[in-house]
Amino acid sequence: MKKIALEFIRRGSTVCGLGPIVLAVVYLILQQRGVAEVLSVGEVCTGIFSLSALAFVAGGMNVVYQIERLPLMTAILIHGTVLYFGYLGTYLLNDWLDRGLTPVLTFSAIFIVAYLAIWAVIYTVIRSKTKKLNQMLRQKQIDSSTAAPKTQ
Repeated sequence: MKKIALEFIRRGSTVCGLGPIVLAVVYLILQQRGVAEVLSVGEVCTGIFSLSALAFVAGGMNVVYQIERLPLMTAILIHGTVLYFGYLGTYLLNDWLDRGLTPVLTFSAIFIVAYLAIWAVIYTVIRSKTKKLNQMLRQKQIDSSTAAPKTQ
């Protein structure tokens, strides 16, 4: 467990610095759309800290896929759940999402569809690469078994 916790911290720390960059992009988009004209120091600090924390957690959570005794579907469920609550909390904390049932349900539907779509793409790519590797291995086995035996 200690190894996994250290790996979580390492991975999270690697991407943690991306939080402020993402925040700057979000604020620029909000400004262009006329949603955010002026931000207080508190809003900027909350945004920086919350997005840095979210980036840390999102980067670190990939460690769940390294836990060998954890079934893939369980790892996906844990990963998705933590990311969902992390993003939802960040959006609510920064007032990027209105509080209420309808905005939260809309956010939830978008998050679930996007998460599943991303996983479908990842699964398809990995499956394709695995199939190619297996074909290459089979061909290599066939080639090595049909090669003429060496004489001494």
